[in-house]
Amino acid sequence: MTKKQKKRMVRILITGAILAALFAVQPVGLWRAAFYLAAYVVIGYDIVEKAIKGIWAGRPFDENFLMTLATVGAFVLAFRTKSGEYTEAVAVMLFYQTGELFQSYAVGKSRKNIAAMMELRPDCANIERDGQLEQVDPAEVAVGSEIVVQPGEKIPLDGVVINGKANLNTALLTGESLPRVVEQGDTVYSGCVCLDSVLRVRTTTAFGESTASKVLELVENASSRKSRSEAFISRFARVYTPTVCIAAVLLAFAVPGACSVMGLPAHWASWIYRALTFLVVSCPCALVISIPLSFFAGLGCAGKQGILIKGSNYMEALAQVGCFVFDKTGTLTQGVFQVSGCEPIGISGERLLEYAALAEAASTHPISKSLRQAYGQQIDRSRVERVEEISGHGVIARVDGHCVAVGNSKLMDHQQIVYTDHPRRGTVVHLAIDGVYAGFLTIEDQVKPQAKMAIERLKKAGVRKTVMLTGDTETVAGQVAAMLKIDEVHSELLPGDKVEQVEKLLGQTDNREKLAFVGDGINDAPVLTRADIGIAMGALGSDAAIEAADVVLMEDDPMQLVKAVLLSRRCIRIVRQNIAFSLIVKFSCLVLVAVGWAEMRLAVFADVGVMVLAVLNAMRALRYRE
Repeated sequence: MTKKQKKRMVRILITGAILAALFAVQPVGLWRAAFYLAAYVVIGYDIVEKAIKGIWAGRPFDENFLMTLATVGAFVLAFRTKSGEYTEAVAVMLFYQTGELFQSYAVGKSRKNIAAMMELRPDCANIERDGQLEQVDPAEVAVGSEIVVQPGEKIPLDGVVINGKANLNTALLTGESLPRVVEQGDTVYSGCVCLDSVLRVRTTTAFGESTASKVLELVENASSRKSRSEAFISRFARVYTPTVCIAAVLLAFAVPGACSVMGLPAHWASWIYRALTFLVVSCPCALVISIPLSFFAGLGCAGKQGILIKGSNYMEALAQVGCFVFDKTGTLTQGVFQVSGCEPIGISGERLLEYAALAEAASTHPISKSLRQAYGQQIDRSRVERVEEISGHGVIARVDGHCVAVGNSKLMDHQQIVYTDHPRRGTVVHLAIDGVYAGFLTIEDQVKPQAKMAIERLKKAGVRKTVMLTGDTETVAGQVAAMLKIDEVHSELLPGDKVEQVEKLLGQTDNREKLAFVGDGINDAPVLTRADIGIAMGALGSDAAIEAADVVLMEDDPMQLVKAVLLSRRCIRIVRQNIAFSLIVKFSCLVLVAVGWAEMRLAVFADVGVMVLAVLNAMRALRYRE
């Protein structure tokens, strides 16, 4: 419990003790008024102060103003009529402060999840100078510097391990509890904790561009992006509050005034009391507090699970997704290709593989990496010149003075090369030397173990349609789609073609549902941006993903997508429950008060009770269970 919460708790207990003493002693006259006024000041001075500041700032119509006006009015009315009924004014403030205590406790709980993400921020970096480790600010470490990470320390900057082997705790970034083993040559990311050994790391990014910094910026800015539900509450409050104030004035003066004109008993004090009660009950506390709290708790819970959602508007959109569009390589498949076959024509298989690896030496595509890995020898880049990478087709380069074209059938057609196309499992990479076809290599990718289950779970959750877009061949795409039971597949697409397909699918989507594109965050930035909601999977360390996507799944597991959908839908259900419950009880209480069937104590108890129940319901968004 925070210092502020403890202070509020003490005030509640003191006020409760004063009320109990007054019930026992029952003082009369001015002494009674003085003791009740003392209790009121103890429990309500901060609310009155906020109301005065709100009026001074030109924002009078808030819950503090309504509470102050109603309770002070009830106090004055009891004093003028000499009824001695000051209990209600104090009880209203007591109930309200109790509800505020519950609310602040709930916000504190949800902030702990956000605070856990803030632990990503590294405190210092170790640089070795003259045989001694010196701690410096990570922001002062230049790219390419060598840093030392000791057991128990957070990695301060992204980099590559140049010496050492250790287990890393990646839970703060990915939500994954199992440690990850890294050794020389592996990439490590800031925010991970080195568990059991010393690592020497060469930094590859500046502090402001590191993974931890980008994740923290995302989390810190998430609350500024409001959902439609939160926007509705803001619009509702702007209209609702002045309306109930006008209704209270009419109730206090217009109704008894009309009775006087018609020669009926006016009962001014009774109607003014009823109007004051109406003001107290009208406070939209349950809505104003519980709706943002529900989203705040949901965003914090998602972050703890390694699911970074950039705002409550994206959480709301994610809950409405009816069509999921997937990239294939790296999203549904592992993206780890292996050369499984070699069919040379006119040259040896070794030379075919060597020329393919050299031509693809500068490419970062997973297929290029698999060719270099299969070659298994040091790449002599001096043998390669004039490299031209044609997106969606392949690479053309000069190797040892020969023009080498490596790519798919589209590249062969583009170069007007006659080739042999054998339908077989896997991706076929063709190669031509000086315009003459030299054979092909077969490369296979493996479907991710959890991909099929993830698709099944999404359909079970009510997702209407699943689509796969890929630049791979029709044969390979069809095999993967059939294995995963994907509804629709489009193959042999260039990056621009994927955007066109998404636009077509958006035109077929019902206005009540959203379309989400799921990619690996490396080559899919245009499509991630074009979809209603872009989701980057396994985007740990990917700047493109964190910038372009609306939702970032830090762990490379398709089941995280299912978890994100279920978590967002649960949060939206809680929000809708709170809106419906609060509005029904609120308007019911207002009607009961207006017709004189509810006294202030009963109405306020019901109103504060609704707020407490709504806050407790919102706190359910803090937890996620399978």
